[in-house]
Amino acid sequence: MYAIDFGTSNTVVAKRNTATQQPETISFPGLWTQQKGNPPLIPSLLYVEKMAADAQRAQTIAGQLVRDRGLDITTNPRFFRNFKRGIGTSVQGFIPELDGHIPSFEQIGSCFLRQVIGELKAQDPNFKELVLTVPVDSFEAYRLWLEGVCQSLNIGQVRLLDEPTAAALGYQLTAQERTVLVVDFGGGTLDLSLIQPQMAEQKPTGFQLNWGRKAAARSQPNAGPKAVRVLAKSGENLGGADIDRWIVDHFAQSQSLPLTAITLRLAEKLKISLSQATEATEAYFDEETLDSYELSLTRDRFEQILAEQGFFDRLDRRLDQVLQQAQRKDILIDNIDAVLLVGGSAQIPAVQSWAARHFKAEKIRGDRPFEAVAQGALCLADTTLQDFLYHSYGIRYWDRRRDAHSWHPIIQQGQPYPTVEPVEIFLGASSESQPSIELILGELAPAAAARTEVYFEGDQLVTRQASAESKTPLAVPLNDREGARTIAKLSPLGFPGSDRIRILFSIDADRFLRMTVEDLLTTETLLQDQVVVQLS
Repeated sequence: MYAIDFGTSNTVVAKRNTATQQPETISFPGLWTQQKGNPPLIPSLLYVEKMAADAQRAQTIAGQLVRDRGLDITTNPRFFRNFKRGIGTSVQGFIPELDGHIPSFEQIGSCFLRQVIGELKAQDPNFKELVLTVPVDSFEAYRLWLEGVCQSLNIGQVRLLDEPTAAALGYQLTAQERTVLVVDFGGGTLDLSLIQPQMAEQKPTGFQLNWGRKAAARSQPNAGPKAVRVLAKSGENLGGADIDRWIVDHFAQSQSLPLTAITLRLAEKLKISLSQATEATEAYFDEETLDSYELSLTRDRFEQILAEQGFFDRLDRRLDQVLQQAQRKDILIDNIDAVLLVGGSAQIPAVQSWAARHFKAEKIRGDRPFEAVAQGALCLADTTLQDFLYHSYGIRYWDRRRDAHSWHPIIQQGQPYPTVEPVEIFLGASSESQPSIELILGELAPAAAARTEVYFEGDQLVTRQASAESKTPLAVPLNDREGARTIAKLSPLGFPGSDRIRILFSIDADRFLRMTVEDLLTTETLLQDQVVVQLS
């Protein structure tokens, strides 16, 4: 059994050692890099030598090989970094045409994962089980993309687990650490989860998103928590990639530094160095163009840059959101027994100091920032999760006051499943002789959520945050396509003035949103418990 933690900056692959039954991180020749004190990491980098409409036929270079060949400091649009952030999102701007094709971020991500999984299959041709971790704030489109990649590679069974929960499983928690806050801060996302690992034998129900064949039952006493109850979650697209950009923006103002792949790489090196030293300097000289850069930064100035960008305020807001959810379950901040810092960005001293301002030092653990997620995901086979829906879900309607579409929530964030009672709504016709009723369902993000813009600036792929000013929730439509919007054919035709159909929404144990539609005029059931979508 293998697990992959596909990250914005780095990717980690782990397997369960069949002899010791312990998780271990594995490496691949050419793809991985080894930095002092860190496990084998695969840089999430891709260079496209030849693009094709089908990712399976594209010719690419991935991981450390990109750096070894100096392709990560090129201005060529064939080089991609931070592409995970564009997968499943509304892309701002464009991606340049490559070899007669305009690739999507999903295709770029597929090329990268195909190479990683291809190397895994080369090492173990018989492997059939894979766990992939996903950000807590990921939308349905991202998870469907992962499913498609794995199905195209003919992997027998694939399961998904959110990254903070995997991290909690990856740490060797004691029986006294009953309520745990995971702060997972990587290259592209900030995820906070409050979790209760349960050591005692019990049979809770909960989340396990999987496809393919069923896994064989395992019996491994003392392998770790037997159940994990997820109490609260909060997350957003904020990560090390944003911090690198902020550093470049600082030098753009002070030294007129341009934004290029080279300067972003120098900013990343400065950031990493400042985790160990109070002052750092990085220099670069291009013998062909004669361009040269020398950048120096102190830790104090770095922390000022973070404060100027509202970084600590955003950390506080996410923590407050988790604590508010926890308080509804009678759990206060003093009831948190351990705080786990996970991800490369969690190694920044300012992040550790922020944690220390909120929690006692003896509660904070950060000794496994890179491996905890991938290795913890391997515990999924032996663990049952009690979970709830992270997003709200709603229906789209026309807001006459705003003269624009808006969204009405029907299933709120935090809803446990399966539902005991269905959610009931009534709809009527809006025009004379209306032949059918359409309904567009959407996955809603909080109104205060930040948008991630992914685009090209010159020849450089850029991601940045743009806060949403509107109080209307951001939404990802789930069925806004031909043939999927119509939920009721009306016979006889519908007329305004009264309710015509009754809709019952429910969620089953596998998180499928189901819909029953009844015609109030004819008393006919038009749809019976039909699956609409699988929720997150």
